Amino acid sequence: QLEALAKAEAATEAKVWVMAPMISTAEEAEAFTRKARSYGLKTAGMMIEVPSAALMADKLFEHADFASVGTNDLTQYVMAADRLLSSLADLSTAWQPAVLRLIGTACEGASPKGRPVGVCGEAAADPALAAVLVGLGVASLSMTARALPDVDAVLKSVSLTECQELAKIALDAATAEDARTAVRAQLPILEELGL
Repeated sequence: QLEALAKAEAATEAKVWVMAPMISTAEEAEAFTRKARSYGLKTAGMMIEVPSAALMADKLFEHADFASVGTNDLTQYVMAADRLLSSLADLSTAWQPAVLRLIGTACEGASPKGRPVGVCGEAAADPALAAVLVGLGVASLSMTARALPDVDAVLKSVSLTECQELAKIALDAATAEDARTAVRAQLPILEELGL
């Protein structure tokens, strides 16, 4: 796969970024980036889907050029809850303060090295949560096309400082519902948008 991506990049003007899933240790991050670069791929990153990757992000970013937080998997592993069981739905939300703290830790680990951290998964499509993620230091959000207008409207209505304040509110909450309710109360635009 890396060889095919390198050939595609060489044959086009595309700037290929490649990342490995389920990275858990600095050794894995180093091995993947070394392998990607051996094929001539210049930008190699990782998914942050397990708690160890978030907790050790400062060490992993000594090797990885970027990361994308897979919020669905990260939430499942942090909360030890099968996301397919509806009876555990309250545990299967990225609004969980423990999940948000790990995302913040990952961003803190990336920041000194100037590495971007993105978010993919359902969390990025929640307009209120998107503002919190930006406040935690997330640089890009991946979502379905239908979520873009609402997320765009909410993010345009707040400053980075306000997003950081919203992140603090969410991190200080005791429960996911408390975090969600407190953040939403600070975003009157949600009511205007019918959200």
